[in-house]
Amino acid sequence: MNMRISTPVLLLAGVLVGWSLSYFPGMSGEQENQDSEQASGGADAAGAKSREPLYWVAPMDPDFRRDKPGKSPMGMDLVPVYPQRNQSLDSEPGAVRISPAVVNNLGVKSAVASRELWRSRIDTVGYVKYDEDRLVHIHPRVKGWIETLYVKAAGDPVAAGQPLYEIYAPELVNAQNELVLALERSNSKLIEASEYRLAALQLPQSAIDTLTETRQVQQTVTFYAPQQGVVDNLNIREGFYVQPDTMLMSIGDLSEVWVEAEVFERQAPLVEEGARVTMQLGYLPGKTWQGRVDYIHPVLDEQTRTLKIRLRFPNEGLELRPNMFAQVSIFSESGAPALIVPRASIIRTGTMDRVVLDLGEGRFKAVKVLLGRVSGEQAEILAGVDEGDRVVISAQFLLDSESSKSADFERMSDESDGAMQQGGMTEAEL
Repeated sequence: MNMRISTPVLLLAGVLVGWSLSYFPGMSGEQENQDSEQASGGADAAGAKSREPLYWVAPMDPDFRRDKPGKSPMGMDLVPVYPQRNQSLDSEPGAVRISPAVVNNLGVKSAVASRELWRSRIDTVGYVKYDEDRLVHIHPRVKGWIETLYVKAAGDPVAAGQPLYEIYAPELVNAQNELVLALERSNSKLIEASEYRLAALQLPQSAIDTLTETRQVQQTVTFYAPQQGVVDNLNIREGFYVQPDTMLMSIGDLSEVWVEAEVFERQAPLVEEGARVTMQLGYLPGKTWQGRVDYIHPVLDEQTRTLKIRLRFPNEGLELRPNMFAQVSIFSESGAPALIVPRASIIRTGTMDRVVLDLGEGRFKAVKVLLGRVSGEQAEILAGVDEGDRVVISAQFLLDSESSKSADFERMSDESDGAMQQGGMTEAEL
């Protein structure tokens, strides 16, 4: 009987002891979990406190700040600015950081500053003109009357040696009589002097030879074209009385033409004599002419502040005609390498020039640069940027605006990003 009672009692006692041993350690672990939760809750509370906005700013004017939410002067909701959790990422003065998601949304692009030969292209306009080295103005050497005019209108083509006009001039008749008289007297000195006088009066050599052979004075004398070309400035008609100060006509050779163009004062150092030039005309779209810079005028136009340059183009097909309007591109290349960045990266203000450097990992910094030559799609940097630096070429105006005013890029950051960064401070001039 006693054995039956003692066995269940012992079993019950063992169960109670085992349950007590398992219960109290469980209580100890649960207490530890509760302490851990309390510690983490404290950290979350501290984090939540650090996530409280420092202030609110206007979206379009970062200088407009308030201590609480509200409206901007433009009626827009103010944007909160949060503190930064990791100051080490933006330890460089003036450097700011934005979220990678925002970098992608803004379409921020950058390019590397490289040292290479300077190649410039200047686009300007010009007008086709006669090659004045091949332009001849025709004046009579005597007074007289135009008996016959062989060219009737300006623009008529003429060949070298083609008759232009026939004139009656008493002075030419007298000079011929002197030569005939000298020939009859066989006075060599007088003959030579008479021939020189007729040549000075532009009597053709063929007419002098004919006069020497026939000894018959011509009442009217025909004059011929000294070169080929087209007639311009035709100022006479048959029967006109002319004298030495009368310009009868001009003959321009169009085998080569000049193009007068103008460049701005700041572009003058980029132009060199002999530089390659391309030209296009509106009346022949798609066709390009190749030429060279022939001459650079030494004086700027005081009214337009531009520098005139003269270009020379061959005109074998006679397609280039005076007074045509042309679009010109002038190319040049410097002999020494220069530090070059894309022109789109330059931010020009009234007091300085800046670029925005891409420092990597979403960090950006606006720096002042000393700008050199600017042409086409490139710009020369003299100081402020080193070779190999990356400069922002897209969305740089937004980045520079934020950096130069308040250096607070937090309002552009993605608020869902857990690592909100605080922008550094920089100086700006308003």
